[in-house]
Parts: sequence; structure tokens; C-alpha cells
Amino acid sequence: MRYKQRPLALGAVLALAVGVMAVPATPAQAAPVAVTNGTQFTDTAGNVLHAHGGGVLKVDSYYYWFGENRNADNTFRAVSVYRSTDLKNWEFRNNVLTQASATELRVSNIERPKVIYNASTGRYVMWMHKENGSNYSEARAAVASSATVDGNYTWHGSFRPLGHMSRDITLYNDGGTAYMISAADENRDLHIYRLTADYLNIASLVGNFWNNAIREAPAMFKRGSTYFLLTSGATNWNPNQAKYATASSISGPWTGFTNVGNSTTFSSQPAYVLPIQGTSTTSYLYLGDRWAGAWNGPVNDSQYVWLPISFPSSTSMSLSWHPSITIDTATGTVSGNTPVSYRVTARHSGKVMDVVSNSTANNAEVKQYPWNGGGNQKWEFQDAGSGYLRLVNQNSGKCLDVSEASTSDGANVIQYTCGSGTNQQWQWVATGSYFQLRARHSGKCLDVVDANTADGADIQQYICGTGTNQQWTRTQS
Repeated sequence: MRYKQRPLALGAVLALAVGVMAVPATPAQAAPVAVTNGTQFTDTAGNVLHAHGGGVLKVDSYYYWFGENRNADNTFRAVSVYRSTDLKNWEFRNNVLTQASATELRVSNIERPKVIYNASTGRYVMWMHKENGSNYSEARAAVASSATVDGNYTWHGSFRPLGHMSRDITLYNDGGTAYMISAADENRDLHIYRLTADYLNIASLVGNFWNNAIREAPAMFKRGSTYFLLTSGATNWNPNQAKYATASSISGPWTGFTNVGNSTTFSSQPAYVLPIQGTSTTSYLYLGDRWAGAWNGPVNDSQYVWLPISFPSSTSMSLSWHPSITIDTATGTVSGNTPVSYRVTARHSGKVMDVVSNSTANNAEVKQYPWNGGGNQKWEFQDAGSGYLRLVNQNSGKCLDVSEASTSDGANVIQYTCGSGTNQQWQWVATGSYFQLRARHSGKCLDVVDANTADGADIQQYICGTGTNQQWTRTQS
């Protein structure tokens, strides 16, 4: 399904990759929405949304989100595009680039597609990282373009920019002059290239300002008179510490890198920074990928982490974790939501329910450990209806779950992506001054195995009894 649209003047396009902000012709008038972090998103048809490693372009009142859509073996299937006015309700529009678009795409990897609009040519131009589908030896940039934002894109080929390796990329449109930022030299360096006037090729290498920095996943944006470049380390699928640099000009000088967020960037990697310009303010939204490869899953099982960026000063930025955020595209405001969370303590041991090793993965074990204040020990009690609750871990955004919906005694208790299953629904049932947590699907109780008081003792379900290893309290944390 494709939306036919005439090319727009530059002033009507908010071209972000991460890019130039222009006043939209018709500002979005969508109502405020809440977006839950650490989840897979779905489109308006109920299908899982695949825009991994992606970028966003605003055209009129619509935001268009382009990203990776992969096969089960992680090879390229398509670049998919979705559109939304509120950044939550996404309508699938088209697979704008597919294996059939060019011979070299039949077996390949395409990563981090970004699109900007060229007002002079009236074309939407996509740059991306291209590999052969087997390994990362090609290290090439690639280009495609279209006369409509969500139409079929014409493949223009892949190459090494000025002979340099090119892996993770982003685009930035600086008032009509476009730049491509690329990880080079086995990810040791980050290059900034100026594009030709038609955005289809490289005009020059502006600079290599971070020689031997070993950074990837670049995302560039500008706030006021300061350019920001947000990056991650290179640790395969595993999350790491995000860092950023700043400059008053794209041509530098650029600062060194400064840490932002926590040591794993809240178990995510930067994909994009989206300025949201509204009637009241302009906010900056961090868009991150929580890659399923970190738990040995395929890319299309990956999740999204979106967080508002704060600015302690004109040349600094900060990121804080929020289980969900509220976005108002009409006013331009983005705020983090921090619901009430609790530590859940076993009566017999005085120890709390803990997701082991701060894991954000499905099937991560839930055990007991001493309270340390970590998000992996904090649980939100969400109303699931009919007198039942979901217990959602603050660190991962995932639900307390009886593995495989087993009804057996001793069935393992884990965390898993929240859904509608009754094995994720619990009753908080008083027993004297303490409480039992009873699984809806089985009627059995949350239980510390053998009433063990040791650190790391496993938590399971078991037929309800009078043992203090099935009795719990919750304390707001």
C-alpha cells in the first residue's frame, strides 16, 4: 500500500536523519499518548512493527519511520516504512526496498536506513549500510531514492565512500547541505562526509574527528547552536555505555566523548534522535534498539527504548530511565513516566524478588536476593482486570511469568514480554498480615524453593500452603 504525495518544499518537511527542523505546514494535532519501553511495538493492524536501526522523517503532519525488517536468519528482507501523527499509532505503508529491488540485495544485510528530502530534486534519498549477508567484509554504504516518501525506492548501488570502509551510518540535513556520518576502519574511526547537491554521492570527507575511538551507531542532531553526535561502543549485540560529543560546527572542532545514561544505555543502542517541534516547545527523543541478539534471538524479536533527552546546559545532555513516556506531538512535549514500584519481600528470608544479573531478556530467572535498590528488584503492580495483577519489572519492562504456562508444582518463574496470558496474572491475597501471590492459570502460589534462605534461591510456583516461603510483603521503593 503506497500513499501518493507530491514533493514538498523544504519548509514543509522536517527532514531528520537525524536532521534539519523546519516548521511543518500543518502541525500534528494528535492527542498525548503513552509509549511503553522495552517492548516490541505493533502497527495499527496488530502486526509487530519492524523498523529496527531506523530513522524518522516528518512530512506535513505525518512522521515516517523507516527501519530494518529481517529474515529469520537476520539477512535483509526489506526496509519497511510506517507513518503516524502521534508517534504511537503506526500505520504500515510499504516495504520501500526489498530483495527484488536489485540483484545485490537478493542475499545481503541492510542496516540503519535513513531518509532525507532533497528540496532541489524533489526526491527522498535513503542511505544505509550494506553487507553481503554472510559477514561484515564488504563494509559499504548504499543509496536509493524515490519521488514519494513511502513509494518504491530506486537502488543506486553500494560502494566504499572515497575508498573507506563504511558500517553504521546516519544522515544529517543541515539547512539543505547534507552529511553522512559513518563508522570506518573496522569501527575504529567515525567519518563525516558532505554529500553532493543531489544527496546521491559523496562530495568530500569533512573530517575524521574520532580516530581510534571505536564507536558506532551514530545519531546526530542540533539544539540551538550546538551539534550533538551520540554514539555507542562496539560490543556486538550487547549493550554498552553511550557517549556523545559536541561542536559549534559540523566541521569541528569536536569535543571528546562524554558518557550519557547508564553503563548499558538502559540495555539499548542509539538508532536516532528525533526533534519533536510543537506549539509550546521542541523536545528531543532518544530512539534506541534493544537488540534480541543480546539473548540470542533474531533481529525481528528486538524491542524499542524511547527516552526524553534532558539538557543540563547548552552543550550537555542526559538520559534517565522511564518505564514509559508520554508524547504530545501537538505541543512538542515529551515526559518520562515513573509509576509506583515496589520491592516484594519473602517473609521467611527477608530477601526480595530479583531478576538475575539485571537481565532484560525473555526467560531470565527470578530468584531471591538481598535488597539493593536496583530496578531489577522493583515491580509495578498493574491492573490486569477481574481482580488480577501483572507484576512488571522496572528494569526490563517485562512481566512475572510462569514458564510455558505450566500448572505443575515446581514450575519455573521467569520474566517474559507482557501479554494477555493468565500465567502472567496474579492475585494478591491476604494471609494474616502477609500476602500470597497466586497465579491465575494454575491457582498455585509464588514460592521460594524448599524455604531456602540463601542468596540466589530459586522462585517457583507450588500448591498454596501455610509456609512463610509463600508469604510476601510489598514496600514502595
